[in-house]
Amino acid sequence: MAAPKKVLLSSPPDGGWGWMIVVGCFLVTICTRAVTRCISIFFVEFQTYFAQDYARTAWIHSIADCATMLCAPLGSFISNHVSCQVGIMLGGLLASAGLILSSFATSLGHLYFSLGVLTGVGFALCYSPAIAMVGKYFNKRKALAYGIAMSGSGIGTFILAPVVQLLIEQFSWRGALLILGGFVLNLCVCGALMRPIALQEDHKNPPEFLEQEYVSEAQKQDLKQFSICSPLIRAWSHERLCRCSWQEYNFLLMPNFLVLAVSVLFMAYGCSPLFVYLVPYALSVGVSHQQAAFLMSILGVIDIIGNITFGWLTDRRCLKKYRHVCYLFAVGMDGLCCLFLPVLQSFPLLVPFSFTFGYFDGAYVTLIPVVTADVVGTASLSSALGVVYFLHAVPYLVSPPIAGWLVDTTGSYTASFILCGFSMIFSSTLLCFARIAKKIKKTHLRSLTRNTDTKQQIWTNGAIAYSVSGELDHQDVEILPTEANSYSNR
Repeated sequence: MAAPKKVLLSSPPDGGWGWMIVVGCFLVTICTRAVTRCISIFFVEFQTYFAQDYARTAWIHSIADCATMLCAPLGSFISNHVSCQVGIMLGGLLASAGLILSSFATSLGHLYFSLGVLTGVGFALCYSPAIAMVGKYFNKRKALAYGIAMSGSGIGTFILAPVVQLLIEQFSWRGALLILGGFVLNLCVCGALMRPIALQEDHKNPPEFLEQEYVSEAQKQDLKQFSICSPLIRAWSHERLCRCSWQEYNFLLMPNFLVLAVSVLFMAYGCSPLFVYLVPYALSVGVSHQQAAFLMSILGVIDIIGNITFGWLTDRRCLKKYRHVCYLFAVGMDGLCCLFLPVLQSFPLLVPFSFTFGYFDGAYVTLIPVVTADVVGTASLSSALGVVYFLHAVPYLVSPPIAGWLVDTTGSYTASFILCGFSMIFSSTLLCFARIAKKIKKTHLRSLTRNTDTKQQIWTNGAIAYSVSGELDHQDVEILPTEANSYSNR
């Protein structure tokens, strides 16, 4: 039977099978980000069983989060060179194996590798390719599609948290991890939904499977340096150079992407510690355990509302051109919330904080892939998202320990929350100044273009007129139209 012929589409379909892609990405975020957040529920069990302190046990969550973001470019690479479906299925198998092996753990070192590294790498192979696929299927309703897909993190946390606690009570932490391992195998089903799509934008650059005649002359000159090597090595180098990462990662030299990357570093540092220390802070100011847990529930539910509503709003015609501004506004508002948190020392005051922080957290999480797509384009979205999520890795790894060190040193949470707030505000301010500088540059170029057009309209009678215009520019002499006509008649 002949293979089905792929249709080259001029633009994303904004519907059809794209909604199945959204469903698949929604399930991927549940199985990756929500399960990662639920790892914290096992902390008390791990501490009791292995007789370790909070700091050593907390590294499990940090390693899992760091590995998920650190290996995001690997997920993009497999998705681009093999298949998005294969990458997600492979990631589901690795993550499931990590959780199942964790159920047989005999030490924290075992959990660092199985629950931290192995599960984290599996999640990395699934997360960024699934998000990139949504961007390929949607353009006009891209923000709404991402809002629905990314809401899986909040919905999954809201549902899985009590379920995981119930599983621990019924089957112990080993049985709960074993069941979670089976649940994460649903990532293989999600991968099967990711039907590839061919867009004209993807073929503006030579794809990886094109033949050798598409290699540039400069690349062929570089290959001549391997003349002392064997013909086999030269052929292999030539083939790899055809498929090389320059076409995939040329966006790394774009000034707009570099500014976005730096801002992501500060944003990731500021947002991570709050999810770790909100409950301990609430307990330190006299809030009960039930109320402190309820604050996290509020934050998770409002996070879902922020995902969907902010995505829908930024798809409206009045805001579609200002998605970048909406993103930096959401990040800045979360930073302001962190700055005011040390003043809020009662449950009635902390509830509005959870509402506000949760809403804008869901808002900017939804807009990260949208803003990235606006900067680099759809063709490079998968690779760019891999880099963006890779930049989350180091802040996610170091920010909770740094915040904990500040708490131990100062005896309060004020310094930690203020540092987080200023970090997110700086991220937003950096993007704001970059956008202002870009507008000023555009205005300056437009004014230069108008001046050039005016000077060219003065002279219309040949090359001599243009040479005279150049001399007059050099001498800063202003010419009247009548004088110009008389000179041209000569």
